[in-house]
Amino acid sequence: MAEVGDKYRSYITGEGEKNTVWRFGAPPNYDVVNKLFEDGRTHVWSEDSEEGKVQRLVKSWEMELVHKVRPQDYKSVNAEKFRFSVNGRPELTLDHLQKVGGYNAFLATSMPENLRGYNPEEETSESANKKFVATFPRGFALEILQVYSGPPVIAYKFRHWSFMEGPFNGHAPTGELAQFFGIGIFTLDENMKVEKVEFFYDGGELIGELLKGPALDGSDVPATSSTPGACPFFKA
Repeated sequence: MAEVGDKYRSYITGEGEKNTVWRFGAPPNYDVVNKLFEDGRTHVWSEDSEEGKVQRLVKSWEMELVHKVRPQDYKSVNAEKFRFSVNGRPELTLDHLQKVGGYNAFLATSMPENLRGYNPEEETSESANKKFVATFPRGFALEILQVYSGPPVIAYKFRHWSFMEGPFNGHAPTGELAQFFGIGIFTLDENMKVEKVEFFYDGGELIGELLKGPALDGSDVPATSSTPGACPFFKA
């Protein structure tokens, strides 16, 4: 059953959360991003469907990752055994994932630094969160599109989306839809707690959408008669 505190997430309110230490001082309110989700989702799953159950699990896990400070306050995961990886990169423990930050872990890349539209190695968990909150003031919605297998190994296809209503890395907001698709695999233990998370997707799909807006400093102005020899594709 859905909790009173949120329609789509567990472990935010109730007796079990009375001693939880929240990263931003209080339990999160998801009303705005829930509206974004409801307006933009492509499927409406019942709570007792496989997709509905997985959607609640993934949303609850993401909530705990972003908003809970102490591993002992996580209810969705086996904190001691938990491991996380993206696109086959080295696994992270829960402690390491918290230090790196969700956005930086999700957008880790082997691309040469001079080609990165976003460089997670230059960001802290706090700076990354501040940057994406400014870019997506209504939040970043998630929906489950299909579940391929049930527990203990849950494989599913997902979609993340929002609208670029704030600047990103020096680029003006476009107001346009920014989204990406991917595959997630959650492995559960005997107590139905998540002990391993694997994601496979192209993070560049999202970053490319966020670099479409003109540079705020005007550095990407196309060649004109006053800028002979300039090329809009290759900039000094």
